[in-house]
Amino acid sequence: MGIEVSRTLGVGGITQNINIFRNKYISFGNDYSDTFESTSPKRYTTEPYIRKSINNNPKIKNIIKNFNPEIELNMNELRELLNNHATDTKNITIGITEHLPFSLKQKVDITALEKAAYLHDLGKVLIPKEVLNKPGKLDKAETEIMHTHSELSYELLKNSNLDNTTLYLIKNHHQNAKKTGYPKVGNDFYADLNLQILSTADKFSALTEKRPYKEPKSEKEALTIIYQDVKEGKLHPFVFKALVDFTNNNNINEITQKTA
Repeated sequence: MGIEVSRTLGVGGITQNINIFRNKYISFGNDYSDTFESTSPKRYTTEPYIRKSINNNPKIKNIIKNFNPEIELNMNELRELLNNHATDTKNITIGITEHLPFSLKQKVDITALEKAAYLHDLGKVLIPKEVLNKPGKLDKAETEIMHTHSELSYELLKNSNLDNTTLYLIKNHHQNAKKTGYPKVGNDFYADLNLQILSTADKFSALTEKRPYKEPKSEKEALTIIYQDVKEGKLHPFVFKALVDFTNNNNINEITQKTA
């Protein structure tokens, strides 16, 4: 039997095909002054910065030597990712944070979260297009290549002036409280509240968007999948509840605006 998500944790009903105002928050937008650009995470996503980072960090070349020896950059794919999935993930992290209990909200580093959400997939600029855009399921070798992207994101950024919290979030955005994600971590690893917010926002965005290998899932389907992480101890129930409240409240806002 399936999970009855609508009664989970007393979080209220989950409506099919919720239309979330994910872009109601100000993103690291397309219009900015030179001053803003010099302080925005956007400055780490330019081709000159990326190539300089590769040249200054031998570990990057070592990671990609078997699948991208010519160091080809997928700049078009990166721009598409930043304008859509990365911005969407950033907005969902803000939405989750806004719906946390006050005591937990005080523990959130929203500045680090926003930067990490925008930059978490930067390493995909080095993943071969035939893997990144494959229209079907990845095989074992391709999956291993894809799984390097979070470490590559970290390595591209670790010598920047980003703070350690942001770098920790970027490197581990595919990890969880049970340590079953990637990259591998030691016994002392702790998936803190900030990381659980980011990983949840990233997963929700990925599940509900169209990709070369899949059609988008409805928000209800995505929430049902993410609830499984709660059952398995990978995700704190309050983070899940905040995500559900965010989706439900934004759905209500949409209905109110349409009928006003």
